[in-house]
Amino acid sequence: MVDRKTTGIIIGKFAPLHQGHLFLLASALAKVDHLIVLVYDVPFMTRVPVEVRMGWIQKIYPQIEAINAGIGPKEVGDSPEINKLHIDYAKSKLPSGAKIDFVFSSEDYGRFLADALGAENILVDKDRANVPISAGVIRRNPENYRNYVEDFIYEDLRKYGEGKI
Repeated sequence: MVDRKTTGIIIGKFAPLHQGHLFLLASALAKVDHLIVLVYDVPFMTRVPVEVRMGWIQKIYPQIEAINAGIGPKEVGDSPEINKLHIDYAKSKLPSGAKIDFVFSSEDYGRFLADALGAENILVDKDRANVPISAGVIRRNPENYRNYVEDFIYEDLRKYGEGKI
């Protein structure tokens, strides 16, 4: 009998990829054999192209399967209809036949996606106790929070003119 490998998924913008994201990614990698990360394109939020943000993840964790999720639904909110819209979109971006065992996130949406995928929801550092930062704070002033991003990421933020740099 062959043991099936476990697969996890993380979805996000990673705009920019910071120490909190790295904590989430490392937590997931410690639990699964294969990790898929859907990276959303968000040109209204960041000037850094999705391919660059995917590259950040793969530079640090080359074993991760990073997938360009494109521009997802623009609707926001916590209604069943909006949740379904986002879940269906995320599911459509998964590799054909992928069986997801775990959904890792730091947000409540993870449980909805996990339920839809028949997976276990793993909530990681929701209160930001381990890494007290958010990407939005970094985007507003990358220079003040550069200790939360790798040097090569900070250089890309400068290159693409993010924040007040």
